Amino acid sequence: MATLQGKTAIVTGSSRGIGRAIALRLAREGAAVVVTARTADALAEVVREIAGAGGKAAPFTADLRETEAAERLVRFAFETYGAVDIVVNNAGATRRGEFVSLSDEDWSDSFALKFFGAVRVARAAWPLLRQRKGSIVFISGAGGRTPGREFAAGGAVNAGLLSVTKALSEAGIVDGIQVNCINPGTVRTDRLKQRLAATMQEKGIDQAEAERRFIAASSVTRIGEPEDIAALVAFAVGPEGRFLQGSLIDIDGGATKTV
Repeated sequence: MATLQGKTAIVTGSSRGIGRAIALRLAREGAAVVVTARTADALAEVVREIAGAGGKAAPFTADLRETEAAERLVRFAFETYGAVDIVVNNAGATRRGEFVSLSDEDWSDSFALKFFGAVRVARAAWPLLRQRKGSIVFISGAGGRTPGREFAAGGAVNAGLLSVTKALSEAGIVDGIQVNCINPGTVRTDRLKQRLAATMQEKGIDQAEAERRFIAASSVTRIGEPEDIAALVAFAVGPEGRFLQGSLIDIDGGATKTV
């Protein structure tokens, strides 16, 4: 049964990786999905895939680092489908590196899309979500709880999203809006594939061995798949997940060791 029939969802950063998987899953559950990213061709491919499976999707090309982009995105979703029920703030990558090597630009860029872009989209969609008793999901990351030495910027951004989730969830209780945050661990995205490829070249090993070593060094059960995150999002915003409010949900194969 399609659990999101009649709902409209916005998924940011949905041209590839986790965002793409979320868009495909929400569409499969019956939602009309507005997909958005900076690359029009990649978005068009996602729309074609959703339409080919019998779903509904519309692309909106934008750079959410621009201050007016969030309002334009939400307006487009409302004008296209007449409502906004779900917002999944997934867009944004952060800069890795040793603290002393991170420039002001690295820090600013890390916050520009993943943090400020998400905040603007949530703020722009809030009145429409209030009308529909809708849902917001922030996609943060395990580094928000346990940042590593090369993840000072990323950890700070992710921790900021955890805090925003708690603040907005309290406002959401008053306004009838569900607000939660999901913290993925290591997921098989293009960035991970590049890291594994570098290890394979450096160590002279194949992909299976590179993955085995990575899993052992990280002390996790396995590498996650984008579809793992998508399934959790679909549950959280669906009817069975409505008791979740202000939840910071780790989905990382055991990477987070802290309480």
